[in-house]
Amino acid sequence: MGATPIDTEAKLQRAKARLYVLCQLGGWGIFLAMQLGFSRAFADHSSPAVRDKLTDTALNVMVILLGLALTHYARPLMTRWGWKQLGWRALVPRILLMGFGLSFLWSALGYGYSYGVVGLPWPSKYSPWLIFMVSLLNGTFLMIGWQCVYFFYHIFERLQRMQVEQLRLAANVKEAELRALKSQVNPHFLFNSLNSLRALIDEDAPRAREAVTRLANMLRYSLQSGQLETVPFEDELRIVEDYLALEQIRHEQRLQVRWEIAESVVNGGLPVPPMLLQTLVENAVKYGIGTRREGGELRITARIEGAALRIRVTNPGELGEPASAAAARAGSSTGVGLRNASERLQLLYGDRASLSLLSEPAGCVTADVLIPLNPPAKSP
Repeated sequence: MGATPIDTEAKLQRAKARLYVLCQLGGWGIFLAMQLGFSRAFADHSSPAVRDKLTDTALNVMVILLGLALTHYARPLMTRWGWKQLGWRALVPRILLMGFGLSFLWSALGYGYSYGVVGLPWPSKYSPWLIFMVSLLNGTFLMIGWQCVYFFYHIFERLQRMQVEQLRLAANVKEAELRALKSQVNPHFLFNSLNSLRALIDEDAPRAREAVTRLANMLRYSLQSGQLETVPFEDELRIVEDYLALEQIRHEQRLQVRWEIAESVVNGGLPVPPMLLQTLVENAVKYGIGTRREGGELRITARIEGAALRIRVTNPGELGEPASAAAARAGSSTGVGLRNASERLQLLYGDRASLSLLSEPAGCVTADVLIPLNPPAKSP
């Protein structure tokens, strides 16, 4: 069984907690090493109260642990006050004020404990108030820097979450668009096929039974493929054969079909959007064959070109010029069906896929489709 969202969130929180501990210990550890180095290099040996190395090291460790504790307990306060959700304009003055407050506590507790409670001799020739002010200023910069690193991390994490949400939203929108487009893939020939069947039942009952079987295959395929983004090309090819067999009941000898399908395409299991080829063929029959008294030849070709599958469906006619008044009333061949197919290709493959209508060869219209061989990337 896969991890649940709750388990994933718990693991993420534990990873963030480990990262926080490592950063705190690492950052303050580096600062401690720097402090020890500076105290050795710039010790005031002219002072009558020079401390021994052990005392000096203990004081530095105490000061660093105090700074670590102050920043650690400031963290839940900033979370409770909702500072992580604030914009920069509201956050900056709070960071400055918090930095000053933490530095004041840090300096006051450090010097107060060392020289007030413990009673260590003052080690410098300079005034305690001057040293306190310098320490307060340095500590303010340090605490502001700590907060900036802390909030930069959380702002970056917030941006990442926003990007993930945007990608998830885009994926949901894409899925909704695909469902809407698939719901429009409703075979327009259904009523014509039923009318043809009604006439065929009395004339040729065996042929009528075969036609009913083909129509059932198409309807079943249309329903089942509606849940899929792609289907194998051979499945699409079989359904187109059923469709053309039904159309030939109506058009008889007026509809001639020439297949030019490469063997590598048929046996390759190549993925294509469901009902894509059927839409192209239906468009060609409706506007290239059905509108001409003499009918014509429909040519269907498919072959692999480089890293893409090229499908071409050619029918007689002129691009943008309906062949009859009936075709003009029905609309141009760039209507809903082709727009639907083009939008589905764009949603699945982006600019890697294309669908275009060409006036070639002479006296014909060709629907040319290019589909990348690699499957569409899955949404997060």
